[in-house]
Amino acid sequence: MDIFSLIMVAGGLAFFLYGMSIMSTGLERMAGGKLEKLLKSMTDNVFKSLLLGAGITIAIQSSSATTVMLVGLVNSGIMTIEQSVGIIMGSNVGTTLTAWLLSLVGLESSNMFLKLLKPENFSLIFALIGILLIMTSKKQKKKSIGSILIGFAILMYGMKLMSDAVAPLADMPEFAQVLTAFRNPLIGVLIGALVTGIIQSSAASVGILQALALTGTITYGMAIPIIMGQNIGTCVTSLISSIGVNKNAKKVSVVHISFNLIGTVVFMIIYSVCRGLLEVSLLESPINSFGIAVVHSIFNIGTTVILVPFNKLLVLIADFVIPGNGEDEESTIILDERLLATPSIAISEANSAAAEMARIAKSEIIRALDIMVKYDEDKAEEIVHLENRLDSYEDAVGSYMVKLNGTQLSEADSLESNKILYAIGDFERLGDHGVNIMYSIRKAYEANLEFTDDAKEEIAVLVDAVKEIVYLATQAYIGNNIKTAICVEPLEQVIDNIVFSMKSRHMVRLKEGKCSIDMGFILQDILLNCSRISDHCSNIAAAVIEIYERHSYDTHKYLNTVKSGDKIFDNLFEDYSEKYSIE
Repeated sequence: MDIFSLIMVAGGLAFFLYGMSIMSTGLERMAGGKLEKLLKSMTDNVFKSLLLGAGITIAIQSSSATTVMLVGLVNSGIMTIEQSVGIIMGSNVGTTLTAWLLSLVGLESSNMFLKLLKPENFSLIFALIGILLIMTSKKQKKKSIGSILIGFAILMYGMKLMSDAVAPLADMPEFAQVLTAFRNPLIGVLIGALVTGIIQSSAASVGILQALALTGTITYGMAIPIIMGQNIGTCVTSLISSIGVNKNAKKVSVVHISFNLIGTVVFMIIYSVCRGLLEVSLLESPINSFGIAVVHSIFNIGTTVILVPFNKLLVLIADFVIPGNGEDEESTIILDERLLATPSIAISEANSAAAEMARIAKSEIIRALDIMVKYDEDKAEEIVHLENRLDSYEDAVGSYMVKLNGTQLSEADSLESNKILYAIGDFERLGDHGVNIMYSIRKAYEANLEFTDDAKEEIAVLVDAVKEIVYLATQAYIGNNIKTAICVEPLEQVIDNIVFSMKSRHMVRLKEGKCSIDMGFILQDILLNCSRISDHCSNIAAAVIEIYERHSYDTHKYLNTVKSGDKIFDNLFEDYSEKYSIE
């Protein structure tokens, strides 16, 4: 083995890691927002979480990425440490699939069908199909499938390069002398952990071990401790990702490390008993790539089976290592940049933050409309507080979306991104108009000015109509409900008519001397802000309808279309006109 063989090993590892990255990205984009929905629906018990963790890791082909994702979700307060335990266990089970795929490199048979399973025979076909899909397809889904196929082909080619490069080691006596050190199980565990920690990929370190196993010089007794160490080494990624996060998020890495350390201790005891007392001959037998896949699966699945009944113990260990729950920390994270590594999760969490903006805006508007009936200084302060929260949310979500749009988004995620970007501005503006209404009412209150009885009756109708349109628009966004969104524009037209009519009636009262000029200015400000609130609600509803029904965003086109003889619009307009009549 010369310098060129070392270069080939390094190049093979580079191909392996690059192929894994491409394949993971393609798989994650195929999964889209489904990962987020699954995370929120399947974490109510440890067994569902376990299945979910295995499924996500199989989908994105990286247990490290799954754990980093969990650190981000717990840091954002979206998940609890208890919910993450089962997913961590499942991710260790899911990662065993990679070892089985890599074991195909060592497949030897004269059977034609079995020969087709060898990567060197089918990976190039995958690469050809993948590049054709990328070059000829217009749909993002097919392009993602192409990326997956190309990534898999590159990964397998890298594995083949490493196998060919290390093949001469079988005939080197110096290599045989080095291997004697691996007969010490503790050294095997340390080497496995060290190599995996350096390259931060248990799949790659298992691949290197499988490549070495093809030389016929690695025994079961050497491989088993190394595999245990590889599972400890993979915790380095989650440890690094926990830097700068809150206490709860740090506990995710503690749970991950505890899980693998306990599993290693248990299996090292079993291994030592078998080696010392039973003198199992299998331990001295050469292991192949299939054998490594089997051992890897037994360790991860066995550790999971042992620790599932004691999942709460892992949480207690994390609480002992890192006391406290992070609730007393100075700042609350709205969105965590660690989630940007998984765009579909990041886009969904940004949408959740935008939905929270919708709730805050609705709450603020309702309070502002309520003090129009009876002014309350405490409620006025609450309105200012809610407006400040909206501003901070818009800054955080807007900055996050800029970074997120710099990643590779699927077609569905791109549409979702557009909706979020358009909506957060409208939510923030809703808050501004709520504050404006509050200031107008405060001015009247401090000046001891009152509306006439007729104006009060008209304002009561307007308040009810504005409350309903705000409720419809925010619920349409939060629930992605097109049927609710369709109701917004007819009501917006009715509110415009109410505002126009109230202005006309005010002019009549002003001429008759029933209303003062000062109160007229306040009423004009209120009517203007109510009209603007309904306009922003219309924009929000249009975004929901256009993006999810017509797959584009053109508010003016939608509004012009819906007002041109649309029967649903006409019927709803008539119903709302009757419901909110000031005649």
